[in-house]
Amino acid sequence: MSRGGRAVALLVVTLVAVGAVAAYALWPGDDRAGRGGVQASLAVSAALGSGDLSGFARATAPRPFSFPADSGPHPEFRTEWWYYTGNLETAAGRHFGFQLTFFRTALAPPAARATDRSGPSPSAWSARQLYLAHFALTDTAGRRFHAWSRLDREALGLAGAQANPFRVWLEDWSAESDAPGGLPVRLRAAEGDVAIDLVLASEKPVALQGDRGLSQKGPEPGNASYYYSLSRMTARGTVRAGGEALAVSGLAWMDREWSTSALGPELVGWDWVALQLDDGRDVMLYRLRRRDGTADAHSAGTLIAADGATRPLAASDLTLEALDHWTSPRSRVRYPSRWRLVIPDAGLDLEITPRLADQELIVGTRYWEGAVGVVGAAHGHPIAGRGYVELVGYGER
Repeated sequence: MSRGGRAVALLVVTLVAVGAVAAYALWPGDDRAGRGGVQASLAVSAALGSGDLSGFARATAPRPFSFPADSGPHPEFRTEWWYYTGNLETAAGRHFGFQLTFFRTALAPPAARATDRSGPSPSAWSARQLYLAHFALTDTAGRRFHAWSRLDREALGLAGAQANPFRVWLEDWSAESDAPGGLPVRLRAAEGDVAIDLVLASEKPVALQGDRGLSQKGPEPGNASYYYSLSRMTARGTVRAGGEALAVSGLAWMDREWSTSALGPELVGWDWVALQLDDGRDVMLYRLRRRDGTADAHSAGTLIAADGATRPLAASDLTLEALDHWTSPRSRVRYPSRWRLVIPDAGLDLEITPRLADQELIVGTRYWEGAVGVVGAAHGHPIAGRGYVELVGYGER
């Protein structure tokens, strides 16, 4: 659930899964299974390969971006998300990874909503938008991974998004800013004895992904998203794990996408990688996986220089090779786990390793997303870094 670089909206998959009660299997006591303790078995490809997209706007050409307006919602498109991930450490070096993501989906296109004047006035509980949020924390030293999901309607103030002042929220999970430009932003989420309270400030300008912010995900017109990133954000605040509040600092990444798109019938999922290197460069790439296991030609990425300059990466500009695998004890799905990434023109030869093997979310849909460490070489010299990886669509038939 790309964060950014995603082929399609993980939101649609999860919302369909939440409604498909028959697809659930109960896993009591597993805090990564969402509020109802449910594990979804809905296939990503099945959920995203269908649906009526008529009446929604489509991403068909580059457009100017405007802030803070584009920090807020775009209800003319079917789906969008605000995706925050990051790596944090205490002063003593204890590591945590976090994910806080908000998704919006429209229940009907704007034209249909505007013309529906029949019947009695809607109740205060009626809503035109649904919001979903995922919150996850990787406690590396404690060898624990926690994940939760929430879903609610845009009604009675339960969930929503706005541009100025910037705020996106679902109950008491939120990302918000009082600053005119929407930065710095404060993230807050808590569930049980796990919580984050972080302030993120960007060290680089907005990075427009793809063609000036138009990220094409397939050959069909409109099978694309508008996509930008804040690839290097300083993060400071507190993490609560096991009831203990710890001061932390580190780096975070924010992805923003909105689209009206569907997963093509030849695709089964995607791998998304976002890395922050110690030489100041950042790397984002997504590999769209075809049913035969090969990478689709629309797989792409971006190399972001220390000064924020961007360079697009085509699938032919890099290689991403799985070096190991891990099998989930809950879902029995086998995921790649440890990779070699080579970008010859950038002089990069990197090895990417999960901070924990088990960072699988089972929260209305199933996917792996977790904190990773990076070591390797840049133009023959040692380099290190950190980042996040998302793996969607594994184990589906």
